[in-house]
Amino acid sequence: MRRKLPSIQALVCFIAAARHQSFTRAAQELFLTQGAVSRQVATLEESLGVELFRRTQHGMTLTPAGADYARQVAQRLDALERDTLDLMGRRGQGESVTLAVVPTLATRWLIPRLAALAREQPELTVHIDAQTRPFLFGDTGVDAAIFAGTDDQMRQWAGTRAQLLFEEVVVPVCSPALLRGRNELSPAALAELPLLQQSTRPDAWRQWFESQGVDALRAMAGPRYEQYSMQVAAATSGLGVALMPTLLIEAELAAGSLVVASAHPVLSRRSYYLVQPDLPERPALTLFKSWLLARSAQQQLMPPGITPPGAAARDR
Repeated sequence: MRRKLPSIQALVCFIAAARHQSFTRAAQELFLTQGAVSRQVATLEESLGVELFRRTQHGMTLTPAGADYARQVAQRLDALERDTLDLMGRRGQGESVTLAVVPTLATRWLIPRLAALAREQPELTVHIDAQTRPFLFGDTGVDAAIFAGTDDQMRQWAGTRAQLLFEEVVVPVCSPALLRGRNELSPAALAELPLLQQSTRPDAWRQWFESQGVDALRAMAGPRYEQYSMQVAAATSGLGVALMPTLLIEAELAAGSLVVASAHPVLSRRSYYLVQPDLPERPALTLFKSWLLARSAQQQLMPPGITPPGAAARDR
């Protein structure tokens, strides 16, 4: 059966015009004439039977149908380009897998371990996209995702299945200078220091103090940061105490640029999961998943010398 597909050139011209809301600027981007872009878009509209742009005396704007189509087409062109570059880069040799990973976990936990995977599986290439929120796998070309969340959140991610990698343990850390020669502080003394807040987890400090039986009036006060990497930078600079997942600060604890401020770890509400579409998986993903599960089973969640949190300390 013949497929009803527009030409790639027409779609590229359409996306450029949609992005700029201008045939002239689209033509400049694509090194074509304004007339060539206009004709390509007109041919696309004619073949679709749908008006994509509304022309006015003052320019042009996308119609609602055009805006929806532009969003969908742009995602698929990006995926097609990634697949093409992947094939060209591998020259037909080996396999590849594309992962969506929350940025801090990617840079601080996953990527430092990929050298070991490259030695074990030299024919396997791992591409990483940064994602912070659940998405539709069918729109991205992503094979799997590594995300932090609760069991309920994973179950609500439509069309996927999730496998637990490891739980998240959080512990207060700070610059050694902030302790002023002390080994650590009691939870009550910690409440008097500046507390660095995570924007996406505004209740984290309050829950930690509650687990320690401390009524901290300023538990939700302090500067807020969007990403954990920003909190790490703030804590090492001496701006305050951060409540950090231990697996994200392994290098700083080992180097001594961060120290445990109060040896009272707590199990977070969130755990880390490998999430994938509920479809038969590609051999490359099977290979990567086997390696990842082995690494997650070896993961040490507690810094040396810290007692793992007991059931009473858990904040679930």
